[in-house]
Amino acid sequence: MNTLDAEGLLTAWSFDGKGAGTRIGWHEILRTPIAEGGFLWLHFRHIERADQVWLRQTSGVDPSAVEALVESEARPRCAVFADGALLSLRGINLQRNALPEELITVHLWVDARRIISVQHEPLSAIADYEDMLKRGRCPRSQGEFIAELSMRLVDRLDAVVNSLIDEADELEDAVQSAESSELLRQVAVLRRVAIKLRRHIAPQREALNHFSLEDDDWLGPKDRNRIRDAADRVTRFTEELDSVRERAAVIRDQMVDRRAEQMNQSMLVLAVVTVVFAPLTLISGMFGMNVGGIPGSTDGEGFWIVSVILLGLGGFFLWAFRRLRWI
Repeated sequence: MNTLDAEGLLTAWSFDGKGAGTRIGWHEILRTPIAEGGFLWLHFRHIERADQVWLRQTSGVDPSAVEALVESEARPRCAVFADGALLSLRGINLQRNALPEELITVHLWVDARRIISVQHEPLSAIADYEDMLKRGRCPRSQGEFIAELSMRLVDRLDAVVNSLIDEADELEDAVQSAESSELLRQVAVLRRVAIKLRRHIAPQREALNHFSLEDDDWLGPKDRNRIRDAADRVTRFTEELDSVRERAAVIRDQMVDRRAEQMNQSMLVLAVVTVVFAPLTLISGMFGMNVGGIPGSTDGEGFWIVSVILLGLGGFFLWAFRRLRWI
């Protein structure tokens, strides 16, 4: 295993601070001085604690910040240190077969000369960002780098939130016609995804706003505005996710009311049938007793007379129930 693999370095770039950048290797990181006004971006994958030699012993990053950089799961947050700032953000996992609420954390350490980032799972926003760098669109400062990456993370959140809104629209349209059992399952999944996604991204707003207050020279007014715009979009996403969750609850209530109404109608029909046939059953049961003295037992037309009476009573009950609007 070479040194680069052992340290977990995925990619490294050197920026001159004027809009140009070059991809570099481990040798340049260790021996080449950083150009005046420029900075480095070092992107690592998570490795075992025992293998984190450079990050823990040589990087010069605050030890408490290093511990935060290697955390596998962390809420979005921003922590300011004497010589830099730590920013933890979350992005959508767009890998195949991934669930939308499975967010991936990326930690960033930003100081006057470097950006050090650590990911635990592949993140498409970072891969796309590196593709942009390869096309020659390089940041001029650390603030511009963070602003661009934040907007890319937010853009992917936008696509997922919009898909949840569209799904809620479709469920609202289908609530009166679809089968309740299938629809209830879809509503439960929608509500679970909205709740979990909102819980994970809501702290990102405070983290970005906090980072935008950093007063270092590498964070300019334009960068602050873009980071605040990203925070505002996260705020809008949380509000839309709240709306999706509430709409899912309303859809569920509508389905429950619909099912209760159907059950009430069924029970009403059964009650009417019972009321109609109860006296008829009583009368027919009495005439069916095998004892002496039954009226009409010796009359050849007695059966037809009783049948007509029973039919008349049944018709009367049905007319009365309709008049009372019970059926």
